[in-house]
Amino acid sequence: MLSGVVVVSGKDSVQHQGVSLTSEGAVNLQLSAKSVGVFEAFYNSVKPVQIINSTIEMVKLGKFPSGKTEIPFEFPLHVKELLCAKPWLIMLPHWVLTKYTLCCDMRRSLLAKDLTKTCEFIIHSAPQKGKLTPSPVDFTVTPETLKNVKERALLPKFLIRGHLNSTNCVITNPLTGELVVESSEATIKSIELQLVHMETCSCAEGYARDATEIQNFQIANGDVCQGLSVPMHMVFPQLFTWRHWRPPTSKWSSRLTLLCCFALSTSSQRTSR
Repeated sequence: MLSGVVVVSGKDSVQHQGVSLTSEGAVNLQLSAKSVGVFEAFYNSVKPVQIINSTIEMVKLGKFPSGKTEIPFEFPLHVKELLCAKPWLIMLPHWVLTKYTLCCDMRRSLLAKDLTKTCEFIIHSAPQKGKLTPSPVDFTVTPETLKNVKERALLPKFLIRGHLNSTNCVITNPLTGELVVESSEATIKSIELQLVHMETCSCAEGYARDATEIQNFQIANGDVCQGLSVPMHMVFPQLFTWRHWRPPTSKWSSRLTLLCCFALSTSSQRTSR
């Protein structure tokens, strides 16, 4: 449900041919410097996906008196049934942008210019009914479990164990868990958590995939005591975090990376989704 007030103010009375409100929502593909040479072919072939497009007549032909006039409104947002059962949340990813706008038009006579005002609004999803089933995950990080390591023999020996209380999270609740450094030959400088957003877009030419860092924060500083439990507590930035989703032309998911930095200028990573 979208509600608000349209305010018309002026020193003199204003004659008009009607006032209308138009709500629009669309999923667009946007290019950036990072995607040059990789994503340009998709930009020309993927058209914007329109989610919402509705117009209501607020005031018929007439005249507004001088001073301030307030016109309240409230109407439901109807989405196209072929796309989804409810509006998509407002999202600000790297390639795919979901945007909702509200445009107010005041039509005037031929000799006077029409007045238009556009603003952007955000959609919040209703709280889920029922309790979310936890999906805890245990993880172990060693030099052998790392991926994309060119010189594995240069890495120090270490063992880190931990668990996430759930990988199926409510966006308004934090991600929690803990980890324990069982052993480490090298001195640890810090341990960090990194939230990464994965975007995959597809069209007739194929598909493209990109990873964008959403936030990175430190959970331990300095050489961590071995055998000591280190808590993990991450609050999701709501405008830059969204659920795992697979719309018709794209896919969105999130990835959590544990980054352990050693004093020897080497690092180890363990990714858990």
